[in-house]
Amino acid sequence: MGKVTGFMEYERLEEGYEPVTARVKNYKEFVIALNVDQAKQQGARCMDCGTPFCNNGCPVNNIIPDFNDLVYKGRPEDWKNAIAVLHSTNNFPEFTGRICPAPCEAACTLNVNDDAVGIKSIEHAIIDRAWAEGWVKAQPAKLQTGKKVAIVGGGPAGLAAAQQLARVGHSVTVFEKNDRVGGLLRYGIPDFKMEKSHIDRRVEQMKAEGVEFRTGVLVAALPEGSKVTNWAKETISADELKSQFDAVLLTGGAEQSRDLPVPGRDLAGVHFAMEFLPQQNKVNAGDKLKNQIRADGKHVVVIGGGDTGSDCVGTSNRHGAKSVVQFELMPQPPEVEDRPLTWPYWPIKLRTSSSHEEGCEREFAIATKEFLGEKGKLTGVKTVRLQWQGGKMTEVEGSEQILKADLAFLAMGFVSPVATILDAFGVDKDARGNGKASTEGGNAYKTNVDKVFAAGDMRRGQSLVVWAIREGRQAARAVDEFLMGSTTLPR
Repeated sequence: MGKVTGFMEYERLEEGYEPVTARVKNYKEFVIALNVDQAKQQGARCMDCGTPFCNNGCPVNNIIPDFNDLVYKGRPEDWKNAIAVLHSTNNFPEFTGRICPAPCEAACTLNVNDDAVGIKSIEHAIIDRAWAEGWVKAQPAKLQTGKKVAIVGGGPAGLAAAQQLARVGHSVTVFEKNDRVGGLLRYGIPDFKMEKSHIDRRVEQMKAEGVEFRTGVLVAALPEGSKVTNWAKETISADELKSQFDAVLLTGGAEQSRDLPVPGRDLAGVHFAMEFLPQQNKVNAGDKLKNQIRADGKHVVVIGGGDTGSDCVGTSNRHGAKSVVQFELMPQPPEVEDRPLTWPYWPIKLRTSSSHEEGCEREFAIATKEFLGEKGKLTGVKTVRLQWQGGKMTEVEGSEQILKADLAFLAMGFVSPVATILDAFGVDKDARGNGKASTEGGNAYKTNVDKVFAAGDMRRGQSLVVWAIREGRQAARAVDEFLMGSTTLPR
């Protein structure tokens, strides 16, 4: 694979970033992708390692050594073959090539004692060149089966399943409650991490393949008092879908945000991250919003140290926040992982995002005790330091502090899908409130309800986009086998 001695001759090349001063002035992508020669050099580093752990490190099992080798060879026909290899396992490499955390690189054999091959940057380079060269084309089915499939949820799991099912000849309709397709790709991930033209381009491809998209359609009413943003204009019942379609696949997101029930939670200025982030994406798309949550000139506290919190940091900086502080309950992890101990698994280590680099104070081992306010508006956050002993969290006596805050965003993850849709279909839930369905055997992705399947965050809970794509593809195979008795779709 690649150049036999390439991993000894070449160092890892990182994708570049536009300067902070320039990129925070807009919501455009700012990553500088590898050019053809740089991608070739990075592909040369792929080792002929015998057992490519990267394949299993990748949730969609991308055939990584093969496309690395093709990029290294470097002829136009090799690049064209590289996108064919990439598309054989991943419907949307332009999504994962931008926003996946790259567990494949953690599993790279070279990562045992050196810097991993830049697999994600190579994937990014392959798909961007494929679009530029016109190699990505619609693949409509040659024959129609006459079977109709409803997919509820237009995020990455639903899109992947829809494309797979349409390509084997089923009539597929995707129902999306929001006004545009994409799920959290559209209304969760900021445009500066992934511009929405990438989704639009895939939607047009899928329409050419026969997929019908119905937006603004809610399959079940939201519970009273729900904080989930809802722009649906029309509702349709579960019974209607079951009567009109031969199979129904539920692929909605895990949209129920984890709350923080401390005193002052009801103060104006305390918001879920998913109240804040979708608004800016809609404004970027040209929509007019009243009372948009803005961080201009404000002291912002982001509670939660993960990707959603980082997205709140980056968006607040683009608004022109006066200060941004991000809280994390856990102690600060090591800057470098213990590779012999953790490889090839995903390591715990300090991860600094591009948003953090744009301006953010990070606080670890800290908890929010209370939101403070005046006249119903947030003015501060009372915190306490934490210590961890024997896996247990205790407060440090005398460590309480008050931090000035005009806005606080709760970005502590998502606990489950909104239960209404599962209840509407009568689908059993697991202990975490997700749709209960196995991934193995003859009942893969089937729920307890006849001809109703579940996949993605709807089934596994909050997870990565790459896991959603994997589950969408596998669920499509299960649905196809259910409808036809056998299937040619990949596992």
